[in-house]
Amino acid sequence: MKLHHQLLTIAVAAALYVPAAHAEVAIDVIGGSEITFEGLVQADGNWYDNDVVDLNGGDAGNGKNSEFELRRAELVLKGKGPGNVEWVVGYDAKADKFLDTNVKYKLLGNANHFIQVGQFKQPNSLEELSSTKNNDFISKAAVTNTYAVARRLGGAYSYGQDNWSVTASAFGRELTRNLAHGSGYGARGTWAPINEKGQVLHFGLSYVDYDTDADTLRVRARPNADLATARLVDGGNMTDTDRVSTIGAEAMYFQGPFKAQAEYYTSKAKRYAHDNYTTDGYYVSGVWNVTGESWSYKGGTPGTGLPNNPAGGQWQLGVRYDHMDLNDGNLAANPVAGRPPIVDGVLGGKMDIWTVGANWYWRSNFKLMLNYVMVDSKKYSSTARGFVNDDPNILEARAQFFW
Repeated sequence: MKLHHQLLTIAVAAALYVPAAHAEVAIDVIGGSEITFEGLVQADGNWYDNDVVDLNGGDAGNGKNSEFELRRAELVLKGKGPGNVEWVVGYDAKADKFLDTNVKYKLLGNANHFIQVGQFKQPNSLEELSSTKNNDFISKAAVTNTYAVARRLGGAYSYGQDNWSVTASAFGRELTRNLAHGSGYGARGTWAPINEKGQVLHFGLSYVDYDTDADTLRVRARPNADLATARLVDGGNMTDTDRVSTIGAEAMYFQGPFKAQAEYYTSKAKRYAHDNYTTDGYYVSGVWNVTGESWSYKGGTPGTGLPNNPAGGQWQLGVRYDHMDLNDGNLAANPVAGRPPIVDGVLGGKMDIWTVGANWYWRSNFKLMLNYVMVDSKKYSSTARGFVNDDPNILEARAQFFW
């Protein structure tokens, strides 16, 4: 714990010290490896206009209608070389957990043909694989946070060219103790029939299958507010779940300063003593670079470039629609008069969310974000003996510094 606090102090101090003109800090060449130091610090604020559930209540909340938190304090060492080897060691001092920590070997020196061993993001989800510092919105889409498999220990093989790629992996637990467990495998394929500077059309398909931890699964989602303690849709603890398989489909198109992006997931939980539990969801988003910049494209993911006018910065406006359906069952009338209806299956609820946002990138290191989130959710309540709507609104802000 003492080391965790020391690294958190280092991360914040580095954010204040690193010159704003640099995107990374070159350290030295050691053993033929060019070593650089990168970091990311994010501070968030959420303001809640609650409807039914207190989004900041419970043991983990403060009971107020607002919450402020240092969201991330990431420290990353990267190395290129010797030869075709690349490596990375990352740690989030705020969350006290390891990030990407792996070694990659480029076969025949080809950046699109490699073997990777260690902890890395698994090959699924366009939004999850994109860099956190370049997120279009403060919170990732609810379906991404719910279904995407993020960093796990394992090995991967990837091959492709500039306009297509195929990646397969086998993985186990997270590197940090007491976090995600469950071994599995995954694969993702991408194809960009249009891949030109300033214009890309991208399609992707992914599949992951993994074992649950202690045969237990809980599918639930926050209302696109990372600091909220409450979940408005929740399938509950399922203690007889063997494995989970998820199929994801993705599409993205950008031309000049406009980008459209969408993903769809369908997930099946295989259960021992009950019927399998199937859920799904999707999001569709659009972003406009008001100041005229476009995006880059590499390895099947987009990247945000530098502002055309560093002193004035880069402005973005965006809108996103999310939908999640955690219902896989129905209500049956109770044969006993006066008794509540019988739930046949799982009624985890449905949630629809609109998010509108504005981003400002200043030079190569600083970013301010502002989002307004409008939620429409409905979930069965045994207390009310029926479905209850909960429609809160949330204002979110983020200040970010990276190098």
